[in-house]
Amino acid sequence: MRLTILGGGGFRVPLVYRALLADRGKGRVTDVVLYDLDPARTAVIRQVLAEQAAGHPDAPAVTATTDLDEALTGANFVFSAIRVGGLDGRAADERLALDEGVLGQETVGAGGIAYGLRTVPVAVDIARRVAAVAPDAWVINFTNPAGTVTEAMSRHLGDRVIGICDSPVGLGRRVAAALGVDAGSAWFDYAGLNHLGWLRAVRVEGRDVLPGLLADDAALASFEEGRLFGGEWLRAIGAVPNEYLHYYYFARDAVAAARTAERTRGTLVRDQQRDFYARTPDSPGSALEAWETTRMARETTYMAENREAADAGERESCDLESGGYENVALALMRAIAHDERTTLILNVRGRGALPGLDDDAVVEVPCLVDANGARPVACAPLADHQLALVTTIKAVERAVLEAATTGSRPAALRALATHPLIDSVTVARRLLERYEARFPELSYLRA
Repeated sequence: MRLTILGGGGFRVPLVYRALLADRGKGRVTDVVLYDLDPARTAVIRQVLAEQAAGHPDAPAVTATTDLDEALTGANFVFSAIRVGGLDGRAADERLALDEGVLGQETVGAGGIAYGLRTVPVAVDIARRVAAVAPDAWVINFTNPAGTVTEAMSRHLGDRVIGICDSPVGLGRRVAAALGVDAGSAWFDYAGLNHLGWLRAVRVEGRDVLPGLLADDAALASFEEGRLFGGEWLRAIGAVPNEYLHYYYFARDAVAAARTAERTRGTLVRDQQRDFYARTPDSPGSALEAWETTRMARETTYMAENREAADAGERESCDLESGGYENVALALMRAIAHDERTTLILNVRGRGALPGLDDDAVVEVPCLVDANGARPVACAPLADHQLALVTTIKAVERAVLEAATTGSRPAALRALATHPLIDSVTVARRLLERYEARFPELSYLRA
């Protein structure tokens, strides 16, 4: 089985390869193709993969190319993990927003919109090439903002593109541990959009055990989301939100923490990875060890500003290990390729599964997965306050898609001004002007 990774020089590619090495099932991946426009970055990642493969005589073969059609030809699965503008772009997204006093996180608010405006045109071009060159391939989208990008690609690939995220998996694992239940035997009633969802129930043998957790402050204090949001707020909404909702529920706190931080998250990650990617074949020491050291630094500082604002403490050691999105991707791939039926929380076209959104809206919900793909499970309606936020953000995503596919500058302005974390059309207008000046990729926008 052949797997193509778009963004093959990306920092998290070794996580995917590690999962492939651990897969001993029949029909496993035998060939990995790394596609990236930066051969130097890809060469460094190939060094890491080669060290990972040592001692595995049947390790998947790895090749690399800068030609998209060559990468796609013969692929059974395509992982899309691109970053248009690189980490310099992410750092600029964040800084320009913070200079205007609003949040600049890469998937939430102004930063997410700017990133989406750059990324969607590229993702659409990729989707068209997949449809032409590898029409039978399944695309698994890692590219952020994942919901927006998946919906853009679905307009050309239909249900053969599926978005994944490790946030719901991590949330379910942490909540199960706090409850003292086996995550594998529980049903997690999770619904929303990517980075905007809520765990509304945890059913064990048909009984919802989440209310007991919400009533127990000591148990809530044992895991990250409980500490981030606090028992009072979790009981007020009757659910455990995805960690990214901290940016919405505690917006002023998040902006204040980001503005006082020595470096933005994007700048920190860029600086952490700079030395790693500066490696050459003659660099001393192990490339794998250097990658692991850099990865741990990245994971340790994940959402550090939010944890500081909420006085939530350090991340738990179990959340610093791999086993997130790459294992979701592997489970998804095996379910489709070998009809190994499973249930996963994925980003797919809702087909009415989430009341209040149209059939083509990409949502993040539990899905039944088999050889026919991923089918969303019908969900109970969201609470009014949840649906209000979800429909507003979906309107923002749709405005981004309109701008990115038609070149409409008014649609881009509407996306920024409609977002609940941008409190003024005047601010939205200035942001759009500043992003256009910074990113030549946005020159397609016109009146």
